[in-house]
This record gives sequence, structure tokens and C-alpha cells, in this order.
Amino acid sequence: MHIGGVSVFEGPAPDHEQLKAHLDERLGLVPRFRQRLAPSPLGLRRPWWVDDPQFNLDYHLRRSALPHPGSERQLEALVARVFAQRLDRGKPLWEMYLVEGLEDGRFALITKAHHALVDGISGVDLASVILDTAPQPAPIGGAVAPFLRRPAPSRAELIAREAADAARIPLTLTERAVGAIFYPRRITRGLETLGAAAGSVSRELMNPAPDLPLNGATGPHRRFAARHLSLDAVRSISRRHSMTVNDVVVAAATASLREWLIARGVDIDGLELRALVPVNLRTDDERGLLGNRVALLRATLPVYIADDEQRLRAVHETMAQLKRSRQLMAAQAIIELSDFAPPTILAQASRLNFSTRLFNLIITNVPGPQLPLYLLGRRLETVAPIAFLPRGHALAIAVFSYNGTISFGLLGDLDRMHDLDSVADGLLEALERLTPQVQPIGVASDGGSGDVAVR
Repeated sequence: MHIGGVSVFEGPAPDHEQLKAHLDERLGLVPRFRQRLAPSPLGLRRPWWVDDPQFNLDYHLRRSALPHPGSERQLEALVARVFAQRLDRGKPLWEMYLVEGLEDGRFALITKAHHALVDGISGVDLASVILDTAPQPAPIGGAVAPFLRRPAPSRAELIAREAADAARIPLTLTERAVGAIFYPRRITRGLETLGAAAGSVSRELMNPAPDLPLNGATGPHRRFAARHLSLDAVRSISRRHSMTVNDVVVAAATASLREWLIARGVDIDGLELRALVPVNLRTDDERGLLGNRVALLRATLPVYIADDEQRLRAVHETMAQLKRSRQLMAAQAIIELSDFAPPTILAQASRLNFSTRLFNLIITNVPGPQLPLYLLGRRLETVAPIAFLPRGHALAIAVFSYNGTISFGLLGDLDRMHDLDSVADGLLEALERLTPQVQPIGVASDGGSGDVAVR
């Protein structure tokens, strides 16, 4: 469950010591990236984040280079290999790769972090710490405490923490009970929410997602493809149809998957896919905090609809209904449970809501900053996001907007998604059919092979 992205910068790459010093300074603002997980000795709660006394930035910051000519296709192959490797759970859960040798004298930065450490929104906030809004790196405002290597907590200390946390649970329950006495409608609403959430998940479990080539046994290896478009062109579609950019993105994915399923020989008559669509629950007050505050909702994708305009309207109606559905109650109830529920109950509730039987693929869309960003004076050109593949799933589509560009990052299983590029190209074709203004950014022929490389 690691997520991340591949960022392409103009200009020559900074040397290792320069980038290392820059990251070391900025990580003082996000100390979680110097912490690792400490498992609960008694299993009464979730793991703790504790300082890693052996933290070594050279382990997390790595350097690589592409062979000549340094094409987009070569970069995508490297990204796929990086994301096929698991993170070491005994160390802070992130890695960063600086990649030299891209064509046109550019370089790339591949970032990878576990979903427990960041979600898409907090990942954007982390990038805002590492990157600058001007070519000249800005000095860090205020005093940043130096990193002190604290010893790892002993087993006895962890048991003491666990006992203290367990003792707080009855107090939390008592406080809620007292609150219910004075405000009885609160507990009534809470029970109604939990009941509706449980009923929603139960009904969905009785109606699993369709059995498709997107699902089944998958291997440990990956494919990756990235495509980039003008954000204004996509916005023009959303304005013309009075809907959100996310509606347009999901509709384009639906259209591409329709053509892909037809090419695979799947009967699409009356077929609806299920997509897991993460929704941000982070409030403005929580912006900048690390961790995970994402609700996972399941949307139906009407691949049976042949007409582009009709399919777009159907997706818009589905997404609007989803935001008012009981699925959102279920996700919010699970997050509220995390305050005091034992980890075994919380884990089972989360697994039930995230059951891989309920969806065919992930589609996630994260808005990014709409102004140019810089790393040590090098301008950031594009950011292709990368989601993760749940067990038994062969495709995940991530979308990210930055500085007037919207980027699609597709992660697929190496063996099951040999035609991943056709899905990526289908996204562009679907958007182009909705408006002639949509044009790919940096389209180049790939030697007459019929494939398309898109920056």
C-alpha cells in the first residue's frame, strides 16, 4: 500500500550532497518522516510512530540514471520496478529516487511512501515543504528544532504506553455516555449512522463487483504509464456540462475501460464496473497533518453506455448520489471508531469496508497547486501520480493536477495488463471526443510502432 509519484524537472540534476542537505533541512518540518512503526506488544492497539535512532537519509534518498536516450518509456519502466518493491517496515516508510539522464537534459524524482504515512492530500502538503514557489529556495521561517536521535522505546515502555491507552478507553466511553445524557439525540444519531453504515456494507457484500479481467490472481511485478493534458481543456468540458472535473475524469476512465473490455472480448451489454473512489475527509484545520483521512466510496461505471455525452451525464448523477449515500456514513463511522476501538475490531471493520470483492479498480483524483514549483532552482514540469494495487486487482488510475496540467498515472500488473498503454491512450481519446480543444501535451511518435509517448 505505498503511493507516490514521478516528478519531472527541467535542467541538470542537483548533486547528491546538495539535495541531501536540502531534504535534511526541510524534513525538520515533518518529523514523521524520521519515525518508524513500533508494533503493539500486547496487540491491544495499533502500532506507534517512534523516532528511528538509526535514521539514515542516505538509505531513503537514492540515485539512478536512465540509459541513452532517456525516453519517457524508459522512465516508466524504472518507476514500475521501483513500485514493485515493498517498503522495509523496520524503517521510516518512504523512499525517494533522483533519476538522471532524461531526454532534453531533464531529471526526475520518484517518491514512494506508505499510505499509513500519507494520503494524497497530505502528500501534496509534504511536496509544498520540499518544493519552493520561486527559483531561489526560501529560508525556513521560524526555528526548526534539530533532530535528536532518541533511543528506541523498550518493550516495557511500550507495554506501559499500551496500558495507559487502554485505561483511557473507559474514560472516553464515560465522557460519551455523560454527553448522551445531556444530549440524547447525539447517541441516537450515532446509532442511526452505525446502523445505516452496517446495512450499506452488508447489502454490497451480497452484490459483489463483476468478475472481469481486471481482477484475479496478480503477481509482484508492475507496469506504469503516464499521460498529461491541459487542465483548462478538461475544465471546459466540466463547465459546459455543469459538473466537476472529477466527474469528467471518471467518465473518461469509464470510456477507456469500455473500449479496453471490448478489445478483450468481454460482453459489456448492461455491464457496470465498480470503482473505488477515495474522498478526502480532511478539514481545513487538519490540512498539513500527516496520516490518512480518506473515505473509500464505490462508484458504478456504466461501460454499457456507448454515447459519450450520455455516459458523462450518467457518471455525474452517480457521483452526486454517492456523496449522499450511506457508504459515506460507513467510512466516517470507521474513522470515528479509530479514536477508541480495539485494533482487532477496527481492522475487521476497515477490511470489510475495503473488501476487494466490492470493486474492480481504484480511481483517485487529487488537486494540486496551480502555480509553478521549484526544487533548488529547477522548475517542476509535470507530476504523474501513482496509486497502489490492492490484492487481486490489476489496475489503479491516479489523477493529479498541477500548474495548468492534469496528469494520469496508471499502475498495472505486469502480466495481466500487457495492454496498459491502450487504457492510457483511451483516456486521451475519450476526452478529445468530448471537446476538440483537448490535446495531449508533448505527443511524439514512438518510431512508427503505433504506440504514443506523452510527456
